[in-house]
Amino acid sequence: MASSSVFFTLFTFFSLFLFSSSAETLVFPLTHSFSKTQYNSTHQLLKSTSARSATRLHHHRQVSLPLTPGSDYTLSFSLGSQTISLYMDTGSDVVWLPCHPFDCILCEGKYNPCTIPNPGPLNLTSAVPVTCKSRSCSAVHSSMSSSNLCAMAKCPLEDIEISDCKSYTCPPFYYAYGDGSFIAKLYSDKLSMPTSSPSSLILHNFTFGCAHSALGEPIGVAGFGRGRLSLPAQLAINSPEIGNFFSYCLVSHSFDTTKVRKPSPLILGRYSVDEKMKQMKDYEIGYAYTPMLENPKHPYFYCVGLEAVTIGKMKIPAPASLRRVDGRGNGGMVVDSGTTFTMLPHVFYETVVTEFDKRVGPVYKRANPVEERTGLSPCYYLDKGSSNVPQLLLHFGGNSSVVMPKRNYFYEFLDGGDDGKLKRKVGCVMLMNGGVEEESGPAGLLGNYQQQGFEVVYDLEKKRVGFARRKCASLWDDLNQH
Repeated sequence: MASSSVFFTLFTFFSLFLFSSSAETLVFPLTHSFSKTQYNSTHQLLKSTSARSATRLHHHRQVSLPLTPGSDYTLSFSLGSQTISLYMDTGSDVVWLPCHPFDCILCEGKYNPCTIPNPGPLNLTSAVPVTCKSRSCSAVHSSMSSSNLCAMAKCPLEDIEISDCKSYTCPPFYYAYGDGSFIAKLYSDKLSMPTSSPSSLILHNFTFGCAHSALGEPIGVAGFGRGRLSLPAQLAINSPEIGNFFSYCLVSHSFDTTKVRKPSPLILGRYSVDEKMKQMKDYEIGYAYTPMLENPKHPYFYCVGLEAVTIGKMKIPAPASLRRVDGRGNGGMVVDSGTTFTMLPHVFYETVVTEFDKRVGPVYKRANPVEERTGLSPCYYLDKGSSNVPQLLLHFGGNSSVVMPKRNYFYEFLDGGDDGKLKRKVGCVMLMNGGVEEESGPAGLLGNYQQQGFEVVYDLEKKRVGFARRKCASLWDDLNQH
């Protein structure tokens, strides 16, 4: 997640918009943010982002809930009497936020209640503590039995035996992630999503984590994973049409922090495609669907199978670890809105970029200094333009292929201009080496940079993920005109 001291983005609390004749479809904005003050150059921003993506993959492999800096898309809604903004993350399955009194260790430069868009850490007034006998309490404590949880809450033995511990609250829970951690308690309160219609979508018993202490994590996360406590799962209890089918369309962005872009639509429920949308450039009516792979160890992941990658006309088969998830929950590729760059296991990554270099290397000179400063590789000087960059396709399970636009895997920018050096146009491959494969966790991650310009659909009823090319900014405008 990006630093929150000063968000250099248009950040107002947008309303939700009803854009379909059905009251079971809602769209609201995701905003992409960078900290203006944290990065002095494009190189620093790329270096930081690539490092966070690498941390994210190893973090997925090591802990139960993948929460880490790097989730740069935020959403806003009302909880109780306050409007809050959290990072949207398909790689985790719990909603949590800071609460008064809040102590954030090692958050210098990340957190200042006077300057962040939020009204500061939430001061609970109407929230109700969740009891130890609640199914939500068992879910957040890895399905621990209610009797054990009541014992942890210091409920007397005689009350446990007669199931009379309703007044005892759920014990605090601990989450650890890549470079931080937090402790939280479970509460419930009214969640409201205002629409342009006279009524609002309201959940009266929305469950969330309230953190009074954290290490390196000052903002909070809206988990959209497959677990019981995720935001879609809780919506699905009262509105299955909304919670069991959602999508987002991430507006394409560069790493230029001076530009303000339109929000990316987050769509809850299905919507109808009208004739105007069909005529939009880059609009694909059908989705390329791939099945979700079940993960017995990490059931909240949106795992899919990556079968192969095509560079130009060369189709490179993916290793078995990317194609499937084994009985211990290892393998597969996680579709993750909270990671920036796509991560591939070491041997496969080297095969892919070697094939890329075979086609690009003879034409363009390698930009080794840029690679050192950005953490990306390979990079090239584009003195002859970029017309010789080969096309890249991702082949997923279910005979599903996705053609990547060049900007999704090859980032072009100007290098130099300091110390009297002339600026030169360079381009870098936006895939990352995930390191040597380990028998723990997913084999790869599909990052949000590669998802830009696509509507990514999560169909929980049919257990599949879909991709379709979109002009996301135009989609936002069109949907909100209905």
